[in-house]
Amino acid sequence: MGFSFTDLGALKAAGFDAIIDVRSPAEYAEDHIPGAISLPVLSDAERAIVGTIYKQESPFKARKIGAALVARNAAAHIEAHLMGHDGGWRPLVYCWRGGQRSGSFASILQQIGWRAEVLSGGYRTWRRHVVETLYHTPWPMRVMRLDGFTGTAKTAILARVAALGGQVIDLEGLARHRGSILGDVMGDQPSQKAFEGAILSALTALDPARPLLVEAESARIGTLRLPPALWAAMRTAPRLVIEAPVASRARYLADIYADLATDSAGLARRLDGLRPIAGHGAVDDWLKLLDQGATVALAWSLIAAHYDPAYGRLRRDDATPILARIDGGALDPTALDAAARAVLGHLG
Repeated sequence: MGFSFTDLGALKAAGFDAIIDVRSPAEYAEDHIPGAISLPVLSDAERAIVGTIYKQESPFKARKIGAALVARNAAAHIEAHLMGHDGGWRPLVYCWRGGQRSGSFASILQQIGWRAEVLSGGYRTWRRHVVETLYHTPWPMRVMRLDGFTGTAKTAILARVAALGGQVIDLEGLARHRGSILGDVMGDQPSQKAFEGAILSALTALDPARPLLVEAESARIGTLRLPPALWAAMRTAPRLVIEAPVASRARYLADIYADLATDSAGLARRLDGLRPIAGHGAVDDWLKLLDQGATVALAWSLIAAHYDPAYGRLRRDDATPILARIDGGALDPTALDAAARAVLGHLG
């Protein structure tokens, strides 16, 4: 009898000392239960070999070879990672569907004397829970959007609101994508499944009786789609709009561009990607400003020719109510702290 997953709260309450994902590294990398560690009992190559033998030769032969590989890898994990645990250690072990891989590894741990349990249904129970919650169940709390032109420091204000005790989910942070031409400067994005799992994990920690603040986004952040339940709630959510003079926004963006100066070629490549939208002349001018190190002038030009027109098109048909317009001022730390306090005051 394995452990039956219902939700993350129940999993946490069960008090397991560790959650062990014994699937292959590629499976783990695509998505895993939050907090799980990877101790694969088959490598990616070994899993492919066993699967090929199972389909093309004999299930019995595949099980023999698989068992030998699992035992060998399990021994290596015990020696390298688990020797420090005492007899009361209680891990939860899972594989794809709670079958042979997790059962074999858990059995070895149990024979040692550890109180290992297997997750019934494996990873698939977690994924079904994610899909049910984010695709087929209405979002459980009121949503408010933090909106404003590019360069109004919405992400920084969002973080300050969270530090003051407001309920926040940083969707761009979870997606590892800043949006706009800065997009992928945060590194590779997670898989769609991992992104959704991170959203659900963040949601689980929130109070459904209190409003949730998110940054106003389109349906996609980079290559990732917002899950349907959240997107439906965001589409009709009221907005708190941050406003700031163009000069303040240009200086703020210039600081961001300065951080990217270590990869000027990468920023130039992103600017080049705007040629179909902005035209060759505008992009050539931007590249000259970048080459001259004139980041404030570059930011100002991007605001006027690209960012603000794009924002205007995005908001043209947005009829959701604006609850307040909040002055971001100089967008310096003092102004951002004041803006965060003002935003928090409207969250109730």
